[in-house]
Amino acid sequence: MSDEYASTGYKGSLVNPSLNEAPNTKQEDSNRERGDTRGRQSGRNFDYQTLNYPASGDSTAEGGYGSSMNVWSGRAQRGNRSDAVPDRPIKSPGIDSMGHNSGYLGSVLHASSRDRSILTTWFIRLTIFTLQVAARDDDETPSADVQRPFMSESCNLTNLQSIPLTPTAQEAYKPTVYESALPQNVERPSYRNRMILTDLTVDIPESHRVPKDAPATPPKARWGTLEFRTYIAVACVMIPVMTWIPISLSLESHPNYKFYERRLSPGWIPFRKVDNSDAQYRSFRNNFWLLTTLATAYLSIKYLWKRLGTAPPQDNTYLIRYNLFFSVFFLLGLHGTSFFKILIILSLNYSIARFCGDRKIGPVLTWVFNAAVLFANDRFNGYRYGDLLPSLEVLDGYQGAYSRWHIVYNLTMLRLVSFNIDYYWACNTSTSKEHNRNRTMTYAERMFPHPPQMYTFLSYLSYALYPPLYLAGPIMTFNDYLWQHRQSMNISGCAKVLYCIRLIASVLTMELILHFMYVVAIKDTSAWDSATPAQISMIGFWNLIIVWLKLLIPWRFFRLWALMDGIEVPENMVRCMANNYSTLGFWRSWHRSYNLWIIRYIYIPLGGSKHVLLNMLLVFTFVALWHDLTFRLLAWGWLVSLFVVPEVLAMYLLPASKYGSEPWYRHVCAAGGVLNVLMMMSANLVGFVVGTDGVGFFVQQLFGTGKGLAFLAVACAVLFVGVQLMFEYREEEKRKGIYRRC
Repeated sequence: MSDEYASTGYKGSLVNPSLNEAPNTKQEDSNRERGDTRGRQSGRNFDYQTLNYPASGDSTAEGGYGSSMNVWSGRAQRGNRSDAVPDRPIKSPGIDSMGHNSGYLGSVLHASSRDRSILTTWFIRLTIFTLQVAARDDDETPSADVQRPFMSESCNLTNLQSIPLTPTAQEAYKPTVYESALPQNVERPSYRNRMILTDLTVDIPESHRVPKDAPATPPKARWGTLEFRTYIAVACVMIPVMTWIPISLSLESHPNYKFYERRLSPGWIPFRKVDNSDAQYRSFRNNFWLLTTLATAYLSIKYLWKRLGTAPPQDNTYLIRYNLFFSVFFLLGLHGTSFFKILIILSLNYSIARFCGDRKIGPVLTWVFNAAVLFANDRFNGYRYGDLLPSLEVLDGYQGAYSRWHIVYNLTMLRLVSFNIDYYWACNTSTSKEHNRNRTMTYAERMFPHPPQMYTFLSYLSYALYPPLYLAGPIMTFNDYLWQHRQSMNISGCAKVLYCIRLIASVLTMELILHFMYVVAIKDTSAWDSATPAQISMIGFWNLIIVWLKLLIPWRFFRLWALMDGIEVPENMVRCMANNYSTLGFWRSWHRSYNLWIIRYIYIPLGGSKHVLLNMLLVFTFVALWHDLTFRLLAWGWLVSLFVVPEVLAMYLLPASKYGSEPWYRHVCAAGGVLNVLMMMSANLVGFVVGTDGVGFFVQQLFGTGKGLAFLAVACAVLFVGVQLMFEYREEEKRKGIYRRC
């Protein structure tokens, strides 16, 4: 855990003041010859590179999501949509930079735009525009923090018509607004018309906030050194081996195949069955098209609601009524008459908030009440009306499509706590913040409280039961939810399409694994007789990959639903599970929205980093019990807390500020990273895969035999290589102006 998410507001500017000095006359003359008047227009001086570039983490660098105005104008850079210059065609940097260098393709496009029909020209423009987006912005959906101008242009034919396809565009690379505003110590790309390695990094609000201890000059890249060429060669050999081992165990010719075959189902890939035996993912996979239909119906009806209704010009708070209206029918169909149980619990929680107001007893009663409900739900299995009152037994006859409402309530409980504590903080805040409606709010700004009178019962119910996020999250605070209705996020259509593509890619990846690696069925039936230590370890490793994917996919599905509804919530998975060497960093990137919630409502109120180890123990105890009231999860929580200790001690005894320049320091850190990886895999195998008994068997096979010890030595060497590559990837991110603590 870290206090980094608790920081609100912006610390410093990314603008390079030196670039706002006297204009380059020769450059202006060159621009004027090409008809490019962006330097001076309508008597105003616009420095389109750095003029008033918004604070780090601000989504208004290009005028907000979906802006179709002149994104290079000075007013647009400040986020003022009304005064942006609309009379000059928008030119996409990605398309413009093709120029003469595009070769045959450029000449074909030039000929097409001259000689062919308008319909053909539009088709080619649309194709190239899509390819440019896919090649250049393979990030997550740009959050409400940092975007590139390329993403801000609306993806429609009107704007596509203004994209120049002739080879008269500038031939040299023109940096984007974001790249122009980077600090001087950050490397700038020489040609940006293609993907680079760090485009794979998921963008989050704090990624571009330069830490105080950042070196003035990042270290040079090591990718071309003999050491890292050796590491890359090892990775190129070992990754296919790690992939082939579980595939070989899943062949029909394998002796253990008959022990788990009954758990396999017919697959859609020819000649392969599918391992659909994981109950949690099976419930999502089998209902994927039903959920898609439900999301489509929700968005379609809401579209008609907005079209037929009279929308207030100021904000979207009138849509809160629609969200609640749809939620009622959604929950009646999902939980049946249990909806009334949920409504009673929500009403009691709201009464606590309103009754306590600004008194300190409010948060205490909130936690006591919600913890009691959580335990009671588990103890009485969601209650039955007949057990409460025999005359109400008739209500137990309709349980809805999903009768286990108390399982989903765990997420609802987080929203109830969020509302009550946000309301308590609002009552103790003397002044409320009013935000400029002409620019999109950052994530930190959306944490500010509203006037207490805006914490109404209607808004509270709409937030707690919001359909896109009700079943699985991600989690957002009440303040965030209400701010996004008071001021919309303007998420572009292109951003939504790209995020949908990422979801589809994740689903297809999961399908390939389930069709070719039957590791879940092998794990559930303990069909690993005569398996080698390498095979046993890969069964555990790929089970963890499946755990990561089975959580990632539903979270991305429901986040996409919310994005389509105009609501932006935090991305839950911002690092691949296999791209973590730090225990602390792993939990910052895993279920990130939950991590942000814990830091805001538990970790910081308990004192934050002043009592790291004690707070970590309390936090992970809560996390374990919140997930499931079982000893296995409790053991997982305590193991995670224990495994944080070595890293905390190492950072204290060997601080980077003192030893970071030593040549041996990186290798010692890599050795510590190997230990962290082994401990994290052990803890998660206990909590989410095989439990304490299964991990005991794995440990016995690894440490109790000569082959096991030999394999462990090789595995540690391979992990050492992987950690070194993770180190250098993060250094590459820093060279591109991306700073992460995970």
